[in-house]
Amino acid sequence: MAKVRIGFVGVGFMGQCAHLQNYAVLPDCEVVAIAELRPGLARSVAARYGVPRVYREHQEMLAQEELDGIVASQPYHRHGGLIPQLLDAKVPVFTEKPLARSVEAGERILAALEEIGGRYLVGYHKRSDPATMYAKTEIERWKASGELGPLRYIRILMPAGDWIAQGHSHLVRTDEDVPALAVDPPPADMDEPTARAYDAFVNYYIHQVNLMRHLLGEDYSVSYADPSGVLLAVQSESGVAGTIEMSPYKTTLAWQEEALVAFERGYIKIELPAPLACNRPGKVTLFRDPGDGASAMTTVPQLPWVHAMRQQAINFVRAIQGQDTPLCEARDALKDLNAARDYIRRFKNQ
Repeated sequence: MAKVRIGFVGVGFMGQCAHLQNYAVLPDCEVVAIAELRPGLARSVAARYGVPRVYREHQEMLAQEELDGIVASQPYHRHGGLIPQLLDAKVPVFTEKPLARSVEAGERILAALEEIGGRYLVGYHKRSDPATMYAKTEIERWKASGELGPLRYIRILMPAGDWIAQGHSHLVRTDEDVPALAVDPPPADMDEPTARAYDAFVNYYIHQVNLMRHLLGEDYSVSYADPSGVLLAVQSESGVAGTIEMSPYKTTLAWQEEALVAFERGYIKIELPAPLACNRPGKVTLFRDPGDGASAMTTVPQLPWVHAMRQQAINFVRAIQGQDTPLCEARDALKDLNAARDYIRRFKNQ
């Protein structure tokens, strides 16, 4: 088929470093237009990446361009008002995580999606890391075969660290101010301190909330919130236990995120690089101890030198083309906001 035609809404820090620089080099897609409120930045970025047309407003771009997909890297506080407008283009829309600022805004987006139609995908790039993709395939195979017993436990660890890892070295900057824009209101069912805590948790740990569901392969509920703010515990629909450890320690020059998926007689361990580290996949370690005198074995597969953001761009293009991918659909992303709300309510004893 012809190259997939992509339009970008916003080319600031994440728009460039996490997204545009990856789409610009894919052979089966073409970034044909940019909508950016800062005209100088729009022109400079377009010149850097060979984008033929720029617009100030996304409405103008959508009216003028024939697009196959939209990448809108915007603050999630704007999603409730912005996403329904983009869905009107009747092409797949991709944004950064999370779905929205609140459960209420997320529900409005889902209602608009059902009314307008189309497809909205949320950027949980950890699903697209080659390590996660490899591990997910093995998890499902082990579950189906039962060769190492049942899935028993999932542990996710993400201490605060250097998430950029010099991944902004190609950032195009200007001295233009970002215009003030309307944002969605905070959660209506929270007082101001609780809403701030919820927003901070969603901004930093919603990736892990989503990754837990992705690795489990089923929904879960929050069962415990450590009063110190370090540990979140969950239980899946089938009774599998899980924990998310939130910065039990901090690093300054490292990123040490990992997930342990434990079966009765083996485990799969995923180690993920910093989100903006380029050309570095995660690492997967598989340990099998089948018992009955058989030798235990540890396997570490060599993965392709493709980082999660690049693979995520590949996966969005594939989704536009009608192929199956591990990208997160909007309805699944709403579950993350609900889980985050449940956690904060437990954490704040509300």
